[in-house]
Amino acid sequence: MGNDVEDAVDVRLGARLAELRAERGWSLGELAERSGVSRSTLSRAERAEISPTASLLNRLCGVYGRTMSQLLSEVEGESALLVRAADQVIWEDKASGFVRRSVSPSHTGMRGELVEGRLAAGADIAYDRPPVPGLEQHIWVLDGTLAVTAQDIQHHLDAGDCLRLRVWGPTRFRCPGPEDARYALVVVRP
Repeated sequence: MGNDVEDAVDVRLGARLAELRAERGWSLGELAERSGVSRSTLSRAERAEISPTASLLNRLCGVYGRTMSQLLSEVEGESALLVRAADQVIWEDKASGFVRRSVSPSHTGMRGELVEGRLAAGADIAYDRPPVPGLEQHIWVLDGTLAVTAQDIQHHLDAGDCLRLRVWGPTRFRCPGPEDARYALVVVRP
């Protein structure tokens, strides 16, 4: 059972996912075909019966042509020039041990965004495709160790290391441990 703030984010996120589907006039079946996610999972996510995983949100972002930060900012409302640490949106994928903090103020007209990621030791997240093909990412490890796989190449990153890549296909983020990994992720839309 999550806390009230997390539950409220899931409810708003579910409502926004339902709006995006309705705006396109798609049935759950059509969205399931486009995303490769089952109708029942999509329905439960839209009704906030489940908290969506990072992989599920990534698939839906791809279908809707948004980055995860864009989608989460649409859930949070008005954009600002400054967002205080206490007001930054934190989203957690409990199933994978991934915590995502939207550090930069969201704005639909901007191409870049800054995200803080935290992976628990042993956590492993695989994305089958980028939400936006050709997305540029800069991954700067702040604490711990991170293994990032892109274009079938695995990169081992220690604290202080930074990897820049353009994402066209599947990626995988894994924290081999023994301690958790914390990293800054700069995302730039093409």
